[in-house]
Amino acid sequence: MSPTVKAFFDDATNTISYVVQDANGPKCAIIDSVLDFDHASGRTDTVAADKIIAYVREKVLEVQWILESHVHADHLSAAPYLQEELGGKIGIGDRITVVQETFGKVFNEGTRFQRDGSQFDALFKDGDSIHIGQMRCDVLHTPGHTPACLTYVIEDTAFVGDTLFMPDFGTARADFPGGSAETLFNSIQKILALPDETRIFVGHDYKAPGRDEFAWETTVGEQKAGNVHIGAGKTKEEFVAARTKRDGELKMPKLIIPSLQVNMRAGHMPEPEDDGKSYIKMPINGL
Repeated sequence: MSPTVKAFFDDATNTISYVVQDANGPKCAIIDSVLDFDHASGRTDTVAADKIIAYVREKVLEVQWILESHVHADHLSAAPYLQEELGGKIGIGDRITVVQETFGKVFNEGTRFQRDGSQFDALFKDGDSIHIGQMRCDVLHTPGHTPACLTYVIEDTAFVGDTLFMPDFGTARADFPGGSAETLFNSIQKILALPDETRIFVGHDYKAPGRDEFAWETTVGEQKAGNVHIGAGKTKEEFVAARTKRDGELKMPKLIIPSLQVNMRAGHMPEPEDDGKSYIKMPINGL
């Protein structure tokens, strides 16, 4: 059984969100949603999320799950807004607690910020499975980019978040707090152990040099043969050396400060202060 997959590309963040539908019924999941955020003004909008809502309603779908592959550092999650409009449970990896502890310290969060993952409806560990209608979704813990990264294997498809990109672009960075190039290599081997025909859907695309169109679907076989960072039998030592060198040349994502503070709260804004407004903290020399 192969699910019906509808992709939504967000131009502002190069993120691809997905609606994954049971091929035999109306049940579906939403993976890695986006809340629009203007960094200069601090204003949010729901343009990207509203496109998903319109699609779900047009197709008369029933949302069971709103899934996060990890705590994103480059866009804000629209999970609470989607849940309010469409229902469904919000899920993420159980290692979210490590991320919350790490960035709770970075942003000097007070005791009101719970570091137990309780902001989410479900916390998944490696080997867990859920159902989307009649489809089985198996959870793979694939850390390295972050400690809490998951891959969702839904029948013959795998949603890998930022762990892998298109073969001509490579793999995720591994230099965020809690990241590890060696761990990332090991995690990718779990994905590449899936059948070669498994369809892979990536979380971002930036158009590798020489490619004119954005793309987000590939296969395990294509990744094994041609991924520029890890394909064609590259060793762990080769990968770690190249990934570490590449990460040393990268800038921090533009939206990392607001994204982390919101996404570690399952997409909710920080608690309002005494004036009723929420604020994003900017730690000086903290990242």
